[in-house]
Formats: sequence, structure tokens, C-alpha cells
Amino acid sequence: MNRSEVLKTVESARKSGETPNLRGAYLWGTNLRGVDLTDAYLRGANLTGANLTNANLEGANLADVNLMDAYLLEANLTDANLSGANLTEVSLWGADLTDANLTGANLTDTRLWEVDLTSANLMEADLTKAHLWEADLREEE
Repeated sequence: MNRSEVLKTVESARKSGETPNLRGAYLWGTNLRGVDLTDAYLRGANLTGANLTNANLEGANLADVNLMDAYLLEANLTDANLSGANLTEVSLWGADLTDANLTGANLTDTRLWEVDLTSANLMEADLTKAHLWEADLREEE
């Protein structure tokens, strides 16, 4: 799938009042910079090396997604489900992961620079060699 096909799928689903369904989509290396994927269903998709800079993935289901070596700079992942996702070597500089579910996610060697992880669920997440620079790990009161 390329950027144009993703945009058509999302637009068509939204026009008919449905959730955009990109389950298992092969999006390796696709430029999805700035795309609005709010609440999209991407479970099991392959986004290896994809550019999701400034993308809106708020509330998206990204469970079991492969995001290895992807770019999620300043992406909005608020309340996203990333359980079991492969985030190995991902660049998350400035991303918002507030209330995100990262249960069992692989964050090995991931760059979490200036990331907001407020109230994110990191239970059983693998943070081996993760680069946490000025990341906000607070729990909301």
C-alpha cells in the first residue's frame, strides 16, 4: 500500500462513518508524514521504516504492529494501543504517548527523546538500551 491508497482508505471509511481499517497492511517505508490516522485499526501492520512524523495516531489500534526503524517524530500517539508492538530502533522524538498502552512492546534501542509518557502503561515492555532523554514518565494524579 502506498500513501495515496492509505489516504483513500481512510477517507472512504470516515465518509461512511466507519473506523479506518488497515489491519495487516504492508506499509514498509511508506511516507505517512502528517497523516490523520485517529482511531485507525492497524493491528499487525508492517510499518518498518515508515515515516510517521507529525502523524495523528490518537486512539489507534497498533497492537502487534512492526514499527522497527520507523520515524514517529512529534507524532500524536495519545491513548494508542501499542501492546506487543515492535518499536526497535524507532525515533520517537517529541512524540506524545500519554495514556498509551505499551504492554509487552519491544522498545529496544528506541530513541525516546522529549517524549510524553504520562500515564502510559509500560508493563512488561522491553526498554533494553532505550534512550530516555528528557522523557516525561509521570503518572497523572
